[in-house]
Amino acid sequence: MAKYGMVIDLNKCTSCQACVTACKLENNVQIVSPDDASEGRTMFWMKMLTLKYEGDYPNVKPKAIPRNCMQCDEPPCIKVCPVRATYKTEVGIVAQIYPQCIGCRYCMANCPYTVKVFNWYKTEQPKEVEKCDNPDVSVRPKGVVEKCTFCVHRLQIAEEKAKAEHRKLQEGDYVPACVEVCPAKAIYFGDLDDTNSDVSKASHDYRAFGLLEELGTIPKVRYLNAIE
Repeated sequence: MAKYGMVIDLNKCTSCQACVTACKLENNVQIVSPDDASEGRTMFWMKMLTLKYEGDYPNVKPKAIPRNCMQCDEPPCIKVCPVRATYKTEVGIVAQIYPQCIGCRYCMANCPYTVKVFNWYKTEQPKEVEKCDNPDVSVRPKGVVEKCTFCVHRLQIAEEKAKAEHRKLQEGDYVPACVEVCPAKAIYFGDLDDTNSDVSKASHDYRAFGLLEELGTIPKVRYLNAIE
């Protein structure tokens, strides 16, 4: 059984946020109003985390990294969910059962990466955006907690296609939207247990590190330090 993970090379990442946009459109993540955003009710499954600013005004350059769900091997969010709405799949993806979620937000409070978001309002996308909704992904109701799932619906499609072609799933058959659109090819994705896969090799690179690894969450999203 595969164990899917991701490595993001900060030496290649340009903070263009193409991954953020692709994630939002691929997963039908709600677009909120400026008023909602001012109250901290933004809806992003993938965000750019600004670590620091370099340079002097007006030549200021933000040092940022993409941050999505870390898909922990020891996810703290699962341990506190009273209705088991969040769980870890056989392939290591931390998933959400939206109809089961009661919106108590215990999982959000227990996630050290703050990558889960609460859906405050009934989903009402602008008409222009509604036409772009992905039919493969459900639209979540008001009052549930949402998060990145490595575009797991793409895995299901890839598995069905491989089965129809009477073959095994191969590397590259299944990639999340953020990986597909990255213009710098800074995101590696695949089976961490496959020692020949690019993501497995990158995860063992001397530059590799995980966010807040000292907490024992064992994140399956890792980063490669930028070379100064």
